[in-house]
Amino acid sequence: MASNSDFVQYIADQCSGAGDIVTKKMFGDYGIYCNGKIFGLICDDGFFVKPTAAGRALLREEVLRAPYPGAKDYFYIADVDDRDYLSRLTAATCSQLPAPTPRKRKK
Repeated sequence: MASNSDFVQYIADQCSGAGDIVTKKMFGDYGIYCNGKIFGLICDDGFFVKPTAAGRALLREEVLRAPYPGAKDYFYIADVDDRDYLSRLTAATCSQLPAPTPRKRKK
C-alpha cells in the first residue's frame, strides 16, 4: 500500500522548521530530504527517520522498525502532530548525516 499524498505533504510541512524539505517518490513510497540530505522515508502512511545518536537523544519513544520488507531498521515516528518536535528531530538527524555526493554527469 502506497502513502497518501496528503499525509506525505503533512509530514513535509511538519518538518519544515529544520530547512528546505523535499519529498521524492521512490518505489511507490517517498524519500524525505532536508537541505539535500535524505533523512527518512514515508512508507504506507508511516514516518521513518534514519537512526543517529543525535536523533535518538530527542526521541520520545524509541521504536525501530523496517519501513518495508528487507530494509534496515529506522526510527518509527508515531507522534507526527508536534511540529517543533519533528523539526528538532529532523535538524538533529541531518546534522549527523553525510553531505550528499554529487552526481556524475552523463556524457
